[in-house]
Amino acid sequence: MSSKASEMILNKKAQIAPLSLIALDGAKNMGVKIDHHLVDWSKSNGSAPDTFLVKSECPRFSSGDAKGIIKKTIRGDDLFIIVDVGNYSCTYNMFGNDNKMSPDDHYQDLKRIIQAAGGKARRISVIMPILYGGRQHRRNYRESLDCAVALKELENMGVENIITFDAHDARVCNAVPLMGFDNVIPSYQVLKALFSSVSGLNVSKETFMVVSPDEGAIHRNMYYASVLGVELGMFYKRRDYSVVVNGRNPIVAHEYLGNSVKGKDVFISDDIISSGESMLEVAHELKKREAGRIFVYATYPIFTNGLSTFDKAYSEGVIDYVFGTNLTYRTPSLLSRKWFYEVDVSKYIAYLIAALNHGVSTGLVIDPHLKVKSLLEEYNVKSPVTC
Repeated sequence: MSSKASEMILNKKAQIAPLSLIALDGAKNMGVKIDHHLVDWSKSNGSAPDTFLVKSECPRFSSGDAKGIIKKTIRGDDLFIIVDVGNYSCTYNMFGNDNKMSPDDHYQDLKRIIQAAGGKARRISVIMPILYGGRQHRRNYRESLDCAVALKELENMGVENIITFDAHDARVCNAVPLMGFDNVIPSYQVLKALFSSVSGLNVSKETFMVVSPDEGAIHRNMYYASVLGVELGMFYKRRDYSVVVNGRNPIVAHEYLGNSVKGKDVFISDDIISSGESMLEVAHELKKREAGRIFVYATYPIFTNGLSTFDKAYSEGVIDYVFGTNLTYRTPSLLSRKWFYEVDVSKYIAYLIAALNHGVSTGLVIDPHLKVKSLLEEYNVKSPVTC
C-alpha cells in the first residue's frame, strides 16, 4: 500500500480514540519500526506525537513471580499490544538462574499488561503474529485445546480484536465468534521480496512453478500459483500413525502429485520452518526430479534444530533462497546467512493499526490482490515475462 493509501486511512475518518502502542519485551524491535511508520504518517497529516509507544515492563521477583506495569496513562485510548510469544531470546532471573522465556511466559506477560490497563482503555487490540498455542489448535482424544482456551481467556479479559499472521489453522477463531479476529497473509510482501532479491527470475509457466510441501499448505500455495499464473504441484506426507516422536507422527515418505518440475524454478511456501526436515526432504525430492532453483518461504523461520542442515543444503545446491518474515525472533546467525532473506512486515502492521484506529475496513489493507497485480505489472515492465 502506498503513502496515498495511508493518507486515505488517516483522512477518511477521525480516530476512534487516541492511539497508544505497547510492545512487550519480545516485540520491542518490531514496535519501534511500527511506531516509526505511524509517526511519519501522522506528521504528514498535520500533527503527531513524538511516539505512540507507551513504556511498560513486567519485572520479576527473585522467586519468579511477576507483575505488569504501564508507565503512562492509557485512559480512553485505543490500545494496541504487540507480543511475540515465539521470542526465546528473552530471559528472566529466578532463584539466581537466568531462564529463557517460553511462549507460556510471554502469554502470561500479555495478560499482566492487560490487567495493568485496568479496564481504563477505550478498546484493547492484541497483535500476536505467531498465535499462542497455534500448533495445538484441535483436540484428539484426551488432549488440551490451548489456542482456543487462550483466545477465550483474552476475550473474557476485554480484548476486542486479535490480529495474527498465517495462523496454523485460522478456524480456531470459531472459539471466539463475537471477537474481532484477523488472520493476515503477507503475500504481497513475500512476492515483493522475491522479485527484488532474485536475479534473472522468470515467472512464466514454462520456467516457474509453485509446489506445496504438504496438503496442509495447499491453500497458501494455490494462491501464489493463481496470482502468478503458473502450475501448482503438491507433496503429501505418508506418516507412521502407530508411533509418536517429539509430539507428532513421523513422516515415512513424501509423495509428489503434479506435472514435471524438470528445469523449472520452484517456489515452496509454508507457515513455519521448525526443524526444517520436512522442507529439506521436499527440496531433495524436487532436485531428484531435476528442478532448477528452489525458493523456500516460511512466515516463521524459527529453525529449532539450528542452521547446519540448511547450510549443507545450500552448499550442495539443494536450496537457493530462504525467505522469512520478521514477525518473530530471528537469531543473529540466521540473519547473517547468505541464503536467508528477510521479509519486513512492520509497515503492513502499521497500516492495520491505522485502519482499525480510524474505523476503516481492514479489508482495504488485508486484501492483497490489487497490490500483487500492480507489483506484477511493474515487474513485467522491468523484466518482461509471461504471467
